[in-house]
Amino acid sequence: MKDLKSVCKIAVVQAAPVIFNKDACLEKSLKLIDEAAANGAEFIVFPELFIPGYPFGLTFGFTVGSRQEDGREDWKLYYDNSILVPGDETKALGAKAKEHGIYLSMGVSERVLNTGTLYNTNLIFDPNGELLNVHRKLKPTGSERVVWGDANKGYFPTVDSPWGMMGALICWETYMPLARVALYEKGTSLYISPNTNDNPEWQATIQHVAIEGKCFFINADMYFTKDDYPDDLRRKHELDNRDHILCRGGSCIIDPYGHYVTQPVWDKEEIIYADLEMDMVPMSRMEFDPCGHYARPDVLKFEFLDI
Repeated sequence: MKDLKSVCKIAVVQAAPVIFNKDACLEKSLKLIDEAAANGAEFIVFPELFIPGYPFGLTFGFTVGSRQEDGREDWKLYYDNSILVPGDETKALGAKAKEHGIYLSMGVSERVLNTGTLYNTNLIFDPNGELLNVHRKLKPTGSERVVWGDANKGYFPTVDSPWGMMGALICWETYMPLARVALYEKGTSLYISPNTNDNPEWQATIQHVAIEGKCFFINADMYFTKDDYPDDLRRKHELDNRDHILCRGGSCIIDPYGHYVTQPVWDKEEIIYADLEMDMVPMSRMEFDPCGHYARPDVLKFEFLDI
């Protein structure tokens, strides 16, 4: 077993994507990675669907039993700006991770050649630029299901990092109790949550999960407004009655005792930096280890299905 580093120098990027524009999103991502790495970050985490953005508030013309043609046009634009994995964008992200010698977590909309299905996907790169993790969201939430499909491979991947095991669940996957247990069973010390969830109840959830899993909870959210949508979007009028700020952010880091390492950041773009004391993870498990001495496998059994 390799020796672990006692401190993780992390950066959580809360920023506005250039929605529906994968090239501009990638360019912005690379600049933000440069900035975070220049400030000493060894691990950089981006939000859910940062490339090409989360199309909050749009219906794409879907109603029960019917579809609108202008919605199909908007969806096709989003499809065209989703990325192949692997592809040109992942090569650029991997090269940037290698350039700075950092771990990188990035949320993307993934498309697959010769199909019409998209996936809400999180990627993790290592300091050699290798793409280690491809995690597709298990179950898109609510109306997300008309845009992205259910994950169909690569369930619950983890990375054996210098700071212990790291894994990701995307947004409301964290509300799935057995999905959380899947990460706990793998010994996750860094629980990455790329999301678009700025409601106050979410803050209570992530504090609970950090305590439950005895892990650092990395809450990576976006900040964006109506101005971040292209003007020529066919159904942009669907945003007319919404607040100008569509997602307030709230990115933060929680320690294994449920305390804020960094306070939530609201209503602005910001890179959040922290030095995570990784010894807190085993210390916090002294009296409660959810998949170790506090488990009762004789009466409660969890198993991964062979799929």
